[in-house]
Amino acid sequence: MMLFLRTLPGIRGHTITLGKIRFSSTLAFIEATRDGKVSIPSMSAIHAAQKLKNPITAIIIGSHAPGIAKQLQSSSTDLGLQEILVAEDATLNTYLPEVVTPLLQNVLGTVDKYTHFVMANSSIGKNIIPRLAAVLNYQAICDVTEILDATTFKRPIYAGNAIATIGSQQKLNMITVRPSSFSITKQVQKNMISPNIPIKQVQTSEVNDDIKWESDALLDNDKRPDLTSAKTVITGGVSLKDKEHFESLLDPLANTLNAAVGATRAAVDGGFCDNSLQIGQTGKIVAPDLYVAIGVSGAIQHLAGMKGSKVVVAINKDADAPIFKVADYGLQGDLFDIVPELTEKLQEMQS
Repeated sequence: MMLFLRTLPGIRGHTITLGKIRFSSTLAFIEATRDGKVSIPSMSAIHAAQKLKNPITAIIIGSHAPGIAKQLQSSSTDLGLQEILVAEDATLNTYLPEVVTPLLQNVLGTVDKYTHFVMANSSIGKNIIPRLAAVLNYQAICDVTEILDATTFKRPIYAGNAIATIGSQQKLNMITVRPSSFSITKQVQKNMISPNIPIKQVQTSEVNDDIKWESDALLDNDKRPDLTSAKTVITGGVSLKDKEHFESLLDPLANTLNAAVGATRAAVDGGFCDNSLQIGQTGKIVAPDLYVAIGVSGAIQHLAGMKGSKVVVAINKDADAPIFKVADYGLQGDLFDIVPELTEKLQEMQS
């Protein structure tokens, strides 16, 4: 929204010049889970958007969009949304960047309304934001861990060993936020609450026939918390030897603690588990309340993905393993003896 004002006679001989004023507004991208709910990373993205202290509009795409819009509408006093945009189209369910970008380009590029665009730094966000930023000719600011104000952001660099403070004077600030850095909360700015949020339909763009979704193969992990938002994470390293030991040792412990299971890159490369479980610089970033590293040496690339954990427990046979330098509690010994005993003791405490 733009407001144009003219030069007015001043008070006591002074001239007051009022120029063009552009009101700030944020568009937040909401991801859906496969069962039609708001994803936890997207809830964190909304919380991050609140810190910009702008009016927030949510945009939801895909066949589940109307149902999710109703969910957000009923939670309006908690989320501080002023408007919800819905693009109901099954072709958008897969979040292919080639399909989603034209839609977002139409929303952001043809209306001089939004000063900020916020997404979670999830696999979907990492896929979409580079293409969208390039098409709109803006520089994306990715993996933001702290919002100081509407134009100043912090993000980790050099595998998390340094924090960069970025000041932006772009007309449109396009950012992805690290979900673990913006905890979900029910607090919002009071002036942002709107009890009756309007839901508006967005016209979808024509799909490029050259791009199509062939298939997917996802892990059936519905019984466990999402890795990036879990309060407890059990991570296995290459010392677990093989896939059979990885599952037989970690799964019972994870089930006992209602924890998510993660892995180092070496464990993933060794075929112990799917690469969606990889934690580290080239994997997922986690910051749980409790992080249990089993047979994890503690390479700098792995530490970059879990250094935000509140309490770290390390189990390793090597007393000189780097993981012990960042651990709050360490158990030196054979993990094949320690983990089964630890699981048994925890199960006895719960019974």
